[in-house]
Amino acid sequence: MAPSFDARRRARTAAALAGAAVLSAAVIPAAAADGGTPAPAAAQGLYGSADPKFDGVYRQSLAFLAQHATGVTPAPKAVDWLAGQQCKDGGFPGFRADTGKPCDPAKEEFPDQTAAAVQALAAVGGRGAQVTKGIDWLKSHQNEDGGWGMNPGAASDANSTAAAIGAFAAAGQDPAKVESKGGRTPFDALLTFQLGCDAPEADRGAFAWQPRDGKLNADNFASAAATTAALGKGYLVEPADKDKGGRESKESKAARPLECPGGKPKDAPAAASASAAYLAKKLAGSGDHLEASMPGAPKGPDYGVTADAVTALAAGGHHDAANKALDWLRSKDSKTLAWAKGDNGKGDPGRLAKLVLAARAAGADPRDFGGTDLVEALNATGPKPAAVEKTTDEEKKDGEGSSSGTWWFAAVCFVAAVGIGFLLSNRRRKQS
Repeated sequence: MAPSFDARRRARTAAALAGAAVLSAAVIPAAAADGGTPAPAAAQGLYGSADPKFDGVYRQSLAFLAQHATGVTPAPKAVDWLAGQQCKDGGFPGFRADTGKPCDPAKEEFPDQTAAAVQALAAVGGRGAQVTKGIDWLKSHQNEDGGWGMNPGAASDANSTAAAIGAFAAAGQDPAKVESKGGRTPFDALLTFQLGCDAPEADRGAFAWQPRDGKLNADNFASAAATTAALGKGYLVEPADKDKGGRESKESKAARPLECPGGKPKDAPAAASASAAYLAKKLAGSGDHLEASMPGAPKGPDYGVTADAVTALAAGGHHDAANKALDWLRSKDSKTLAWAKGDNGKGDPGRLAKLVLAARAAGADPRDFGGTDLVEALNATGPKPAAVEKTTDEEKKDGEGSSSGTWWFAAVCFVAAVGIGFLLSNRRRKQS
């Protein structure tokens, strides 16, 4: 008997969205070299101490992207860990404890994880071979409609297709030119999940994850992912718009809602604007955050999807709506930072990374998120980074310190020169 839609949805989200599902707090079950106590996750290169069974590759990938966005270079062994998860044919699993054992292509390789890993490895650099293999794997598993599903061969869905679009963009390939055997592109597939004028007014412009009983239902998770992807972007979104001089521009663009009557948007940019308008309205109507909507999830704020919505709105230049949601996430009352600590209270790298990426996309400082340095908190969940760029404030302090040291040294030299001159003068007078 085939699993129900809700069951499939829960399974997919647990594997694809770090922190969205309740995961075990157990330590990674990989034994130490001597066959004794399992080694700490950080010692092996993995970020986070919770069980990586569902989200190991995903959270590692998000961590790298957030670090790359903030000038942090991950430790080589951390990069090796992610690259080592890749299967021989180029696909990535959710996690595999024994990398010496061949993957089962039908059960252990997923488009979402492959797309996330490709984006991460492209960002850290030096892993071109793995990126190419991952991209080739995605191409070989593209559905006839141009999209991807949660498993190879599964019906396309908005989130998996959006993740793949981000992977191609990160690898320097135009997603619009990635055609299936049926001549369809990822954007062709993505736009089929958008709700049109025949939907309830409040849902128009939103995206569904996948048709349910032949009907599209508005989904916040899918809408946030599809909004960013329709703009040809992945998880890592550059902050703010740039004016002609290359300077950041904080001018906010108004998202154009779906015009009815008229059906659906005709192209990806229009689809992104209509979905952004849906997200902005949804956020405004629920206190500048999104509520949990995944089947079976407890009622309350959906921090991860709210962060995704901030990134999506910022990607389209809709800064007013993005900043309001970001302000809510940064507020003490939201309890976002408690959520980011994870179920075991030690810091969830996937959740922290989402907040870092959202803050940076909106042009805010991830190192001052409600008084917390998210970058430092993220770094602490894994191996010590190979390098960390100094912040502007740190460079300024170093500059001031260097300047003070220079003046002090010059003053000492001046006093010494005067003293020597005085002694020589006295000696000449005595000789005379």
